[in-house]
Amino acid sequence: MIPTDQVLPTEAKATTDKVLSDHETETLVLVVDDDAAACKLLSIILSAPAFRCTTACSGEEALAALQRERFDAVVSDLHMPGISGMELLTEVRRRHPYMAFLVTTGVDDVDVGVQAMRCGADDYLVKPLRESAVVASLESALHKRQLEKQVENYRQHLEEMVAERTQQLQAAFQQIERSYEDTLQALGAAIDLRDHETAGHSQRVCRYSLEIARAMGWSDKQLGSLARGAYLHDIGKLGIPDGILLKPGPLTADERRLMQRHVQIGFDLVKDIPFLADVAEIVLTHHERSDGGGYPRGLKGEEILLGARIFAVADTLDAITSDRPYRRASSFESARETIRHLSGSQFDPHVVSVFLNIPEETWPTIARNQRQIAALSPQLRRTTSLLRLGLGVLPR
Repeated sequence: MIPTDQVLPTEAKATTDKVLSDHETETLVLVVDDDAAACKLLSIILSAPAFRCTTACSGEEALAALQRERFDAVVSDLHMPGISGMELLTEVRRRHPYMAFLVTTGVDDVDVGVQAMRCGADDYLVKPLRESAVVASLESALHKRQLEKQVENYRQHLEEMVAERTQQLQAAFQQIERSYEDTLQALGAAIDLRDHETAGHSQRVCRYSLEIARAMGWSDKQLGSLARGAYLHDIGKLGIPDGILLKPGPLTADERRLMQRHVQIGFDLVKDIPFLADVAEIVLTHHERSDGGGYPRGLKGEEILLGARIFAVADTLDAITSDRPYRRASSFESARETIRHLSGSQFDPHVVSVFLNIPEETWPTIARNQRQIAALSPQLRRTTSLLRLGLGVLPR
């Protein structure tokens, strides 16, 4: 291997001066040819100040040099013993995708030179070599590879920018979710304030509903909608007078009709709120019955939204197992039997079947956990993940 620093012939000086102006540092070129005269000629053409040329007499020697030093370009003969110029080209492209690569060939090898370009060479030079053609071709190849590298760097930078923007958007989305969750918390608290006798009811039926829906194979998105609908199902009670809502005894027929209006009031409250629009139907239909005896529409069977059919079972489970002013809570075993008995009339038989297949101890565990959460300070209740409803899914 022979580093050279020869004086450039006058013919190529103007061209190399331009190359020098385009590069702040000299261009490092590896010349590969088993013909010593060809190496000598190229080392003279590609000399200081624009270039620093190193020669190799074989493909093997060239690969060793590439492993040991950094080069900007390779100029290689195609026909050499051992590793051929084409094989060298393949290896250089694999290791150094942005390195300029020129091939030299005899007049009779033009087709081979064209084939080399198809395999990744930037240009081919036909022997005998002319100084201006060599420098111009090399300059063009270097410029092309530099542009390709800039494009790749830009692409990588763009990917980094996209990743950064994505993180920012995710953070903003999480902040929106937290705002939604805080809104849901406030609405739930408002419901509990109006009807303190059933405080915690919304959280429990939300959990019960999710347990049933999970057993039915619901997706996270479906579970999120169900969670919000179950949590806000009684929001319409905010529009019911205290004299009716908090009445300790049985309601009259007129009072019952007014109480039943809470589903429509709740539906009207949430239907036009973008992040709650998907739960409005649960709010409206959670008192429908499988046999058509419910309200407000008297829907039957599968006419009722599946989320509302699931919720109906969860709602009854909590109603039976919670204390009321007019009666004490019954056991979960008793609630299961009541729900079993009402399958096909008040409740969807398939939902009841799924409910009954869930271990009985699941329900008192959920109720106990929710009561422990309710006993926390407002700040802890606000920050605990167990109360997060938002756009995501409540954890188990």
